[in-house]
Amino acid sequence: MDLTGRLLLSNATLFDPNFRRTVVLIGHHDGDGAVGVVLNRPLGLPVDAAVPPLSELVAAGEELFEGGPVEPDAAVVIAEFSDPARASILAFGAIGFLPDEMGAEDREAIVRARIFAGYSGWGPGQLEDELAEDAWLVTHATESDVFTAEPERLWEHVVRRLGPGYAVLQTMPIDPSAN
Repeated sequence: MDLTGRLLLSNATLFDPNFRRTVVLIGHHDGDGAVGVVLNRPLGLPVDAAVPPLSELVAAGEELFEGGPVEPDAAVVIAEFSDPARASILAFGAIGFLPDEMGAEDREAIVRARIFAGYSGWGPGQLEDELAEDAWLVTHATESDVFTAEPERLWEHVVRRLGPGYAVLQTMPIDPSAN
């Protein structure tokens, strides 16, 4: 199953601190693996201080987000495009990844953007193995998930959207050993 454009929500069985209570947007998934970004980990650092050349793509004071443990010094830009053909990787609808080399036409096509430090990646079969172990729940992504004003609450909001059968998941502590 192609998970491009889907959200992965960490399940109760996923204890990796890189992904505990995370919501990951999968930007690309095929037989060679998967890449995406964690949507709900703002770093408390404004983009204009962290990555000044990209600050013109976001609103003043917009925070940088932790996209995942892979290449944390690399900036990854997710944007909503007026012309989705401008995305280097289209995740869903008009939401995609900005090309590495950005021209004026690419910039003009950006409706809104979010900047991430690093990304999340899986090698061939790795994500499928994690799914078989119930480490992740999968659901459809929305534009409001990607650009939420409350990123710290995104995991709870998306779990709630899955329905009442998942209510107990919301009550589980972040660190089960503290229970």
